[in-house]
Amino acid sequence: MEFLQAILVTPFVSMWENPEFLLEVIIGGLLTGVMYSLVALGFVLIYKASGVFNFAQGTMVLFAALTFVGLLERGLPIWASFLVAALAMIAIAFLIERFMLRPLVNQEPIILFMATIGLTYLLDGFGEIVWGGDVHPLDIGIPNDPLMIGGILVNEFDLVAALVCGVLVAGLAVLFQKTAIGRALRAVADDHQAALSVGIPLKTIWVIVWSVAGIVGLVAGILWGSNLGVQFSISLVALKALPVLILGGLTSVPGAIVGGLIVGSGEKVAEVFWAPATGGAIEDWFAYALALIFLLFRPQGLFGERIIERV
Repeated sequence: MEFLQAILVTPFVSMWENPEFLLEVIIGGLLTGVMYSLVALGFVLIYKASGVFNFAQGTMVLFAALTFVGLLERGLPIWASFLVAALAMIAIAFLIERFMLRPLVNQEPIILFMATIGLTYLLDGFGEIVWGGDVHPLDIGIPNDPLMIGGILVNEFDLVAALVCGVLVAGLAVLFQKTAIGRALRAVADDHQAALSVGIPLKTIWVIVWSVAGIVGLVAGILWGSNLGVQFSISLVALKALPVLILGGLTSVPGAIVGGLIVGSGEKVAEVFWAPATGGAIEDWFAYALALIFLLFRPQGLFGERIIERV
């Protein structure tokens, strides 16, 4: 009985006894959730354009961050390191299109998925060979101090990172919904052969979308690396985007945003108010438990398209 009270009653009492602190926790979670959304967008972009669930997206985030910090450590300025790292991700997109996607056009989704698993280990090993396996501290000049805004404490780094991510997310949403490239991306996602038959250059579209996903991964890797240090565990942090995709829907850009906000705020609230009663570490598994619930009751996510099969 005491355990049930600690789980069901005490956290809610603590939340409403200190609403200002609850608001601080929620805001901090929302800011973290925006960064989750940024990583999830890489998955959405590639899936919408090539029909591939890119298991390697987390490793792309890591490899891009390793390239950026490695160039910084060798004396390049920040802007030059970012430019070269972005060009490296574009080059990787060309190689992926030529040697992985082109030979596997119209193959079964599981074959493409397995190819991205192979790509994960390839980039992982190549990154370690080139840049080493040590933790690389990264400081890009964003302060990590608390700010008092309207009586609410907000971390300055989280605020700047969320602003950067928000601008990038909004730009990508406009790209997909309002431009000719976005319409071509959606057409390619629906049917590769049909898109080719109406003159949409499949190779070009794939290179564009994998390049954009790589650059998105670069921004996400820099922000996560500034917070945690650039290390191989970043690729595991990036996989937190998977529950975001399940919540928002694998094909939805707005869903990636909303899913990230739900996961970010939910796990922070759970960690702060429920961890004392459950032994802690809720933040590590909360998103996956929430995703499991969504899979049981709404597997297509909040914004995903419901699949109807007629027999």
